[in-house]
Amino acid sequence: MSLTRRSLAAAALFTLAAAPLAAFAQTKWDLPAAYPATNFHSENLAQFAADVDKATAGKLKITVHANASLFKAPEIKRAVQGGQAQIGEILLVNYQNEWQIFGADGLPFLADSYDESMKLYKAQKPLLEKKLGEQGMMLLYAVAWPPQGIYVKKPIAAAADLKGVKWRAYSPATARIAELVGAQPVTVQAAELSQAMATGVIESYMSSGATGYDTKTYEHLKYYYDTQAWLPKNAVIVNKAAFDALDKPTQAAVLKAGAEAEARGWAASRKVNTDTMEKLRANGMQVLPPSAALKGDMKKVGDVMLKEWLDKAGAEGQALVDAYRK
Repeated sequence: MSLTRRSLAAAALFTLAAAPLAAFAQTKWDLPAAYPATNFHSENLAQFAADVDKATAGKLKITVHANASLFKAPEIKRAVQGGQAQIGEILLVNYQNEWQIFGADGLPFLADSYDESMKLYKAQKPLLEKKLGEQGMMLLYAVAWPPQGIYVKKPIAAAADLKGVKWRAYSPATARIAELVGAQPVTVQAAELSQAMATGVIESYMSSGATGYDTKTYEHLKYYYDTQAWLPKNAVIVNKAAFDALDKPTQAAVLKAGAEAEARGWAASRKVNTDTMEKLRANGMQVLPPSAALKGDMKKVGDVMLKEWLDKAGAEGQALVDAYRK
């Protein structure tokens, strides 16, 4: 065989070998998240990624980076917006200072049950979609955390008992609650929470049973007052350019898996709320209803914060609250 024919044959073989690779161009996405891999939100993300993998026959591979291992919680939104990550999970209330509507589900006692929280989400969703769209992103889905209560080192009967207590703040709303009850706010993200309790940096915070169990709060704080103050939401956001670069069947697979993750996540949140309360009790934590005085005090805090929020959120915020209360 002449050199030319040999070269042509080799080129033909190379073309045949490369053909399947060209037909199967794999896309890889990174999905940073702030919570432990064992948290129900993270488990839901892992299932979502597996569903997308299966539906696209491996064409789109999404790697979930749990526990703030790729980006810290406050950095995730910017990372998705800037394209360093194609998709990410954020806690909406963390971004209230950027735009007040992000913080609507962190207002104490505005929406204080799963049904009310879903109603608030439906009113909030068109506004979220519009704002994220303007920022080059899209909202894929959102899931509520279980209702928030107060973890504290000592028994409390009223808000006055929190005066001077070192209180974990992770959002503008939780920092403001601390100020209103006279506690001392200390900024601590979820990934550093266990260490902050172990070293005495904080001695109280508001969160769900899920966070309390994930972080073994029962090893440090012995009381949980089930105030059911609010149900903040995690939202999964996607870089619009990355989404637009996918072919139509892959886009459809992502949207379908997202809708399924949303339904599955809300159901999981309800179950986790019941399960973690039992687990906290089993590990020696006293899970208590708030006294009438504490509940009344926290309701007053909520009223003040709603008024302050409406002053900042303006007509847009008022329209959201009106739509929710319809």
